[in-house]
Amino acid sequence: MMKFRFRRQGADPQREKLKQELFAFHKTVEHGFPNQPSALAFDPELRIMAIGTRSGAVKIYGAPGVEFTGLHRDAATVTQMHFLPGQGRLLTLLDDSSLHLWEVVHHNGCAHLEEALHHQPPSRPGFDGASGLPSLARITVVLLVAAGDLAALGTEGGSVFFLDVPTLTLLEGQTLGPDEVLRSVPDDYRCGKALGPVESLQGHLRDPTKILIGYSRGLLVIWNRAARCADRIFLGNQQLESVCWERSGRTLVSSHSDGSYAVWATDAGDSPTTQPTVATTPYGPFPCKAISKILWRNCASGEHFIVFSGGMPRASYGDRHCVSVLQAETLVTLDFTSRVIDFFTVHSTRPEDEFDEPQALAVLLEEELVVLDLQTPGWPAVPAPYLAPLHSSAITCSAHVANVPAKLWARIVSAGEQQNPQPASGASSWPITGGRNLAQEPAQRGLLLTGHEDGTVRFWDASGVALRPLYKLSTAGLFQTDCEHADSLAQAAEDDWPPFRKVGCFDPYSDDPRLGVQKVALCKYTAQMVVAGTAGQVLVLELSDEPSDQAVGVASVDLLQDREGFTWKGHERLSPRTGPLPWPAGFQPRALVQCLPPAAVTAVTLHAEWGLVAFGTSHGFGLFDYLRRSPVLARCTLHPNDSLAMEGPLSRVKSLKKSLRQSFRRIRKSRVSGKKRLTAASSKEANAQLAEQAGPHDVEVTPVQRRIEPRSADDSLSGVVRCLYFADTFLRDAAHHGPTMWAGTNSGSVFAYALEVPAAVANSDRRPERAVEAVLGKEVQLMHRAPVVAVAVLDGRGRPLPEPYEASRDLAQAPDMQGGHAVLIASEEQFKVFTLPKVSAKTKFKLTAHEGCRVRKVALATFASVACEDYAETCLACLTNLGDVHVFSVPGLRPQVHYACIRKEDISGIASCVFTRHGQGFYLISPSEFERFSLSARNITEPLCSLDISWPRDAMRASYRPQESPKLSQANGTPGVVLGPQSRSGSPDPTRSEGTDTPELPEATLSPTSVDSATSADTTLDTTGDVTVEDVKDFLGSSEESEKNLRNLSEDEARACPILIG
Repeated sequence: MMKFRFRRQGADPQREKLKQELFAFHKTVEHGFPNQPSALAFDPELRIMAIGTRSGAVKIYGAPGVEFTGLHRDAATVTQMHFLPGQGRLLTLLDDSSLHLWEVVHHNGCAHLEEALHHQPPSRPGFDGASGLPSLARITVVLLVAAGDLAALGTEGGSVFFLDVPTLTLLEGQTLGPDEVLRSVPDDYRCGKALGPVESLQGHLRDPTKILIGYSRGLLVIWNRAARCADRIFLGNQQLESVCWERSGRTLVSSHSDGSYAVWATDAGDSPTTQPTVATTPYGPFPCKAISKILWRNCASGEHFIVFSGGMPRASYGDRHCVSVLQAETLVTLDFTSRVIDFFTVHSTRPEDEFDEPQALAVLLEEELVVLDLQTPGWPAVPAPYLAPLHSSAITCSAHVANVPAKLWARIVSAGEQQNPQPASGASSWPITGGRNLAQEPAQRGLLLTGHEDGTVRFWDASGVALRPLYKLSTAGLFQTDCEHADSLAQAAEDDWPPFRKVGCFDPYSDDPRLGVQKVALCKYTAQMVVAGTAGQVLVLELSDEPSDQAVGVASVDLLQDREGFTWKGHERLSPRTGPLPWPAGFQPRALVQCLPPAAVTAVTLHAEWGLVAFGTSHGFGLFDYLRRSPVLARCTLHPNDSLAMEGPLSRVKSLKKSLRQSFRRIRKSRVSGKKRLTAASSKEANAQLAEQAGPHDVEVTPVQRRIEPRSADDSLSGVVRCLYFADTFLRDAAHHGPTMWAGTNSGSVFAYALEVPAAVANSDRRPERAVEAVLGKEVQLMHRAPVVAVAVLDGRGRPLPEPYEASRDLAQAPDMQGGHAVLIASEEQFKVFTLPKVSAKTKFKLTAHEGCRVRKVALATFASVACEDYAETCLACLTNLGDVHVFSVPGLRPQVHYACIRKEDISGIASCVFTRHGQGFYLISPSEFERFSLSARNITEPLCSLDISWPRDAMRASYRPQESPKLSQANGTPGVVLGPQSRSGSPDPTRSEGTDTPELPEATLSPTSVDSATSADTTLDTTGDVTVEDVKDFLGSSEESEKNLRNLSEDEARACPILIG
C-alpha cells in the first residue's frame, strides 16, 4: 500500500486533455511602433504599407487589423523595400546587398507573410568563374520596371545590373557599365573623373523601356533599354542626392548635397543639356545641408507639389529633422523631433490619369509615423488608428482593464475626440486601407493604460490587433513647473523663417522627472481612477463629460509618523497650483494626496464602493477617504536600519553597490554554514513527502526545490510597500465579515486592517459625518522574509472576490460568504494559502527550483475551455525573473503549465509585464512596442486578414518556390515557425478553425523555445515598470550561487510558516 502511495504515476490523461483545452501559449501580435525603422514602401494599388527595421524585421500594414510580420534570417538592416504593385509581393534589400522576395500567401482564407526567394550576390567586384556573370559591388538603389518582373540594381561602382524578379537571377548581357555611359558624355565633362555610385534610378510611368539614372557626380542619363543608348544627358556639377521624374516625363527635378534642387526640361534643346531651367537653394544663401530626397507631384490646378527632406541652413538649423512641402508660394517646413527615414505621397498611379493629385503625405520617422492630409487647407495631420508611438514619453507603468462597460467606453472615446477635433470638411481619413480584417468583433472591450515619464496616462483600445489611442490624461497642469516659461522663451526666439511647424507627438524629454506616473488604478463602473507619481503625489480623478473650473483639495499624509532619526535626502514635493483651474472634458482631479516624505509611490489600490484609496511608498502606507477628503490611516514600515529608503532615487548607485555587497556577504555566510546543513538527498525526500500531501492530481512536481535562504531583517529597502488590497471578508471572527485592507512589504510582512465604513447617503457622493475607522486585525511575518508580491482573498468556493460594484450590480456571481474564506499570499519565493480568520497555513508551493527563480508578476486569471463554453477555471499566473510563465490551480496551488516567455536577460521586459483577467499579457520588447501573448487556448487576439492580390504568373510562382524551411516568426521573439496567424504546421491555428486535427503536445510538458527578440537584444529602455535592485542582482548573478545554495540546505529553513504577531 505504501509502495503504491509513493509511486509517481504518469500524467492523468483526463487532466492532460483538460489542460490542452484550457491552456496554450502564443505570442500573437506586436503593438506599437516598430523599433529602429530603416526602410519604407507603399503599394498604391493594394493600399498597403511596409516598414523594415534595423533588426531585419518586415511589417506590412493595411486597414486597422490587417498586419503581416516577417523576419529575415540574418539580423541585417533593411535598407530598401519595393512592392510589386498589386501582387502582394515585396522585394527587400539588406545592408549586406542581399535581396529577398516576400509573398503574402493565403491558407484557408487567411493570409500570412513568408519569404519565397533570396539572392546573395558575390561580394567582390570582378567575375565569378562559376557563372561567368559580373559580380555586384554594394547595391545602392533598386528600381522595379516592367510591372515588377524586372529590377534594375544600381551599384557603388556605377554599374546597373538587371534582375529577373520572379526567380531573383541576374540577366546576362544587359548590364550597363559606367564606361558605356561615358561614351555619350562630352570629353570636357569626363576629365578623368569617375561618375561615382548610382544614387537614383527612376522609371517612366508610360514608357517602361526608359530609365533615368542619376550618378553621384551629378550626371543624369535617360537610358533606353531597348536601343541600348542614351536618349538624353544632363550634365550636373553638384553632388547628386535624389532625382524625381515628373509624371508626364517632360520634367526632371534633382536634389543635391549643397541644399539646392534643379529642374531640368527633357524635351527642350539639344542633348547633352548643361544648364537646368530652374536651380534654387530654398533655404539659402548660407551653406545648407543636403536635400536627401525630393518628390514632384503635379496637380490639375497647375500648383504643383515639391516635397523634400533636409536642406536646412547648416549653421542655424542643421540639427533639425525637417520635411518641406512647397506648393506655388506656400512653403511649410515640417519640424519633427526624430530623424526622417523616408516618405511617400498617396496619389493617382493609373497611367490614364494626367495628374498625380496627391491626397496625403506619409513621413516615416525614427520614432513615429506622421500622415498629413494634402487635400484639406492647412494640411492637418491625420490621426493614426495604429502605429502610435507608445513611447512619446517613456513608459513607466502599465495596467489592463478588461470588460469595460459600453457607457464608459463611449465617454472615454468622446473625451479623446474632443482633445483632437477633426476638420469640418471630413476629408481627413487614414489613406492606408488595404486588405480585409477577418477577425470577429471582440466580445468585450479592453483598455490598456500606460503611465509616462511626463505625467501623462494614455488610454489604448487593446480589444483587437490594432492598438488604437483613445484618450490622453495629463497631470502636469495641476502642478507648478517651469515648462511654460521655457516654451514661451523658445517661441519668442523663433524667427518667421524658415516657416517651421511642429508635427508629431514624440517628445522624449520630461519637464520634471517628479511628474512621472508610477501606478494607475481605474474603477470601470464609477469612472473613477487613481494616478500616483514619483514625488509621492496621489491623484483621485473622476470622468466628466463637460469642461469645468474647479479647485483641487490637497491633503498631506506623513508616513513617518514623526519617527526620529530619519531625514529625507531625496527630491522635493511638487507644488500644486492654487485656486480654480480649468479642466477639459475627461478625467478631472477631485483630490490630491501628498505623501511625506515625497518618495515614489510603489503600490496603490482603489475601492470606489467604499470611497477609499490606499497607497504605499518605501516608507509606509496610508488610507484616504476621498469622499470626506480626510486621511484614515498612516503606517510606517521602515526598519531602524532602513536608511537607504531616505536617500531617494538619486542615490541608486549607492544602493546598487550596497545591495551587491550584501549579496556577496550572504554567499560567504552560506559557504561557512554549509557544513552544518543537510544534504541534497534529504531535500528530495522532503519534497517527495510534500508532493504526496498535495493530492493525487498533483501530476507535476519540481524534482529539486532549493530551501529558501532567510533574508536579513536589516536588508535595505525592507519597508517598501509592494502590494495593497481591499476585500470584504472574515478577519475578526468567523461569523462577521466586513471591509478589510491588506498591505504587503518588501520584508515579507503582511498587515491586515479591519475597516468600519459608514454607508453613504442614498443618491449622494458624500458619506455621513462619521469617519472611516481602521483597526489592525492581523500581522503576518513570513519567515523567509521574501517580498510580498500580491495578496488575494478567496471565497468559500475558492474563487477570487469580485471587483467593487460587480456583485452589488449583478455583474458577477456573488461571492460565497457562508464557507470559510482564505487568503492567498504570493511572495517572490513561494505561494501560500491561509485560512481566515485564524490565518493558519493551508497550502503552499515553493517556486524556488534549482534555477533559483523568483516571482516578479502574479495575477489571478480566468481560463475558458475551447471544448465547452460553460467551463472555466480560475488560476494563478506568475512570471519569474527567468522570464518563464507558470500557471497554478487555485486554491490547490498545483502546477498546471509553464512556458518560456521572455528572455531572462530582458530585465525591462520582465518588469513591464502585465497580465489580463482572461489569460493574456503584455510586455515591452522595445521602448515603443508591446508584445502580446496568450496563455489561454480560447482567448487569443491575433491577426486574421486577407489581401485581394492578382498574380500575373501563377505557374512561375509555383515552379520557382524553393522547399519551405522553418521560418522565424514575429519580428521580436514570437516562438516557433508561425508567421502572421499561422501555426507551426502552416495551417491556421487549430483553436480558431473547426475540423483541424493538428496534434498538440500536452502543455504541461511543453515549453516552447522562443526566438530571441531581434529588437530587444540591443535595447535598453529608459524606464519601464519597477526595475528593482533585485532585478539587477538576478541579471548579474551567476549559476554558481544557485548551485552553492542548492548544496547548503537547511531543515529549519524549510518551515517557512508565518509568525502571527497580531
